[in-house]
Amino acid sequence: MNHFIFNLSEGNREQAVSFLRAGMWALGRDERHCESLIPGDRILIHVARPRCEFIGRAELATGFRDWTASETAACPGGRPSGVLLAGVEEWPNAVSLDAAVQRIDPTASNPLVQGNAAGFRSGVVRIAAEEYAAVVALSREAKKK
Repeated sequence: MNHFIFNLSEGNREQAVSFLRAGMWALGRDERHCESLIPGDRILIHVARPRCEFIGRAELATGFRDWTASETAACPGGRPSGVLLAGVEEWPNAVSLDAAVQRIDPTASNPLVQGNAAGFRSGVVRIAAEEYAAVVALSREAKKK
């Protein structure tokens, strides 16, 4: 099992939520890591606008593929390819990217984490299991507040 961030750089929380509620995430064939996605992978959902925050998580029900005509019609925005999601969890209290970076790299010594602190450069970002767990823990802490 791998861990990824699905980053919505163009669009907002409402658009990301529409993908989550449809149980699908649109991806282009040219997206980095799309061919590496397999069922069972865990993903975090990040929305860049307006506040750079994680709004949920899910498990992949499928790997990357072209969708059937009915799936394309059901996909918000009508894109022709992507992944289907399972176990979708939408977080009412978002986790800011800043809070995640602080938890994952409190000493600011990891250049990869610090490079991502300014925002993700692609729509699919591979992360370590520990990074995934840290963001999920932050979401649970926010839920208790």
